[in-house]
Amino acid sequence: MKNKIMLITYADSFGKNLKELSSVLNRHFSREIGSIHILPFFPSSGDRGFSPLTYDEVDPQFGDWEDIRALSDRYELMYDFMINHLSRRSPQFLDFIHRHDESPYKDMFIRFKDFWPGGAPTPEDVAMLNKRKNHAPCERIAFDDGTEEDIWCTFSEEQMDLNLENPITWEFVEKSLRWLMEHGASMMRLDAFAFATKKYGTSCFFIEPEMWEMMDRVQKVLDEKNIPMLPEIHDHYKVQLKIAKKGYAVYDFALPVLVLHTLYTGDCRRLKDWFAICPRNQYTTLDTHDGIGTVDVEDLLTPEELENVIRTTEKCGANFKMDFSAKAKDKPVVYQINCTYYSALEENDNAYLLARAIQFFAPGVPQVYYMGLLAGANDYELMKKTNFPRNISRHNYTVEEIDQEVQRPVVQKLMQLMRMRNEYAAFDGEVQVSDLPDNLLEITRESNGCRAVLRADLKAKTFTVTCDDPQYNFSTEG
Repeated sequence: MKNKIMLITYADSFGKNLKELSSVLNRHFSREIGSIHILPFFPSSGDRGFSPLTYDEVDPQFGDWEDIRALSDRYELMYDFMINHLSRRSPQFLDFIHRHDESPYKDMFIRFKDFWPGGAPTPEDVAMLNKRKNHAPCERIAFDDGTEEDIWCTFSEEQMDLNLENPITWEFVEKSLRWLMEHGASMMRLDAFAFATKKYGTSCFFIEPEMWEMMDRVQKVLDEKNIPMLPEIHDHYKVQLKIAKKGYAVYDFALPVLVLHTLYTGDCRRLKDWFAICPRNQYTTLDTHDGIGTVDVEDLLTPEELENVIRTTEKCGANFKMDFSAKAKDKPVVYQINCTYYSALEENDNAYLLARAIQFFAPGVPQVYYMGLLAGANDYELMKKTNFPRNISRHNYTVEEIDQEVQRPVVQKLMQLMRMRNEYAAFDGEVQVSDLPDNLLEITRESNGCRAVLRADLKAKTFTVTCDDPQYNFSTEG
């Protein structure tokens, strides 16, 4: 993958379909975007694409494989593969409902009666799990033969967990991966992979060595076309370090909260500590479709510092997703902050541009969410209309809106920074952070005979970017 900025977008959020997405990027962002993470564009029964019925088709409301091919001709594309689950409306699960124990897919999904000794988890078993619900992770399924049983369901009621202990499941996984590899994928994001291996008597989250065996098996398929994998996990930062040591690219999910802390306090000590140890083969984010994770900065910030970030974003309109896992102990804790990054910075243009400049100078390949590309504010209307808190940061832009939004000064300046990051060849080497007072941040990137320096006053929220090639210089001072 090229070391250029990756856009994260739904197929219908930057224009109403893939054709409009392609047109918008060609008209406004041909220099600013080097690759695209197209969030799931397959037929799906829920979670905005993350409950796939199949990987063989493009949802007709978005377009078809020819539209995907047209994008892949101009951009490297990252696809999602939901290794943990499949839709309850998929052909496989519907066959299971219809034929129950006679279905060839009866063991493709995780049946509570077979997984737990005694047929059901004890309260102690449930308490041990890393889970996203305040109860056992299952759905009671009614079968056509008149019987019912509990099927493992980590996330929404539309997402039935796959049994990776079964050969027929792996036949489906490998067939689907090969199809995607043949249809434009340059990189594969392994969604929610840490939940995918289940083992009795554990948290059923990132279970070793089974987790590594599963990842290696997926990567061996991808190696047939030299396609890298990006495993997606929110957990303690040491887990990302461990994955990186295995040779995989990782997400820098710690950066969003650390940058907020840095700009809220005007103090970059925690950020500099992270830059000293963070993986180099990583993809950086400030915003994604899933909000801003908090578990990723445990022990990088003190509990008091993290609480300050949470309470400050709350004042900026954020809502929260809670963690019900055993490590939450006596009460649920904030697992995710739902808020656009622009709103989290009080819609202050200079603070927002500084956050992006820090991201672009940080180790790794930057990803910019489509709302972040337009410095989008919280969409309270959509959130209330859909009664879905995450939709606060999932505004759907029409082509006409995009044509207007790109004219805003903050967006024009962000685009200037993005062109610098994509075109100036200083970002392939190491990251050097100067030893300055804590309210000042200086980051130098140097490679290929090119040098770029970011100098920021964190209290004033002003900064300069100085390059050997003056066409890429940038300043918010004065």
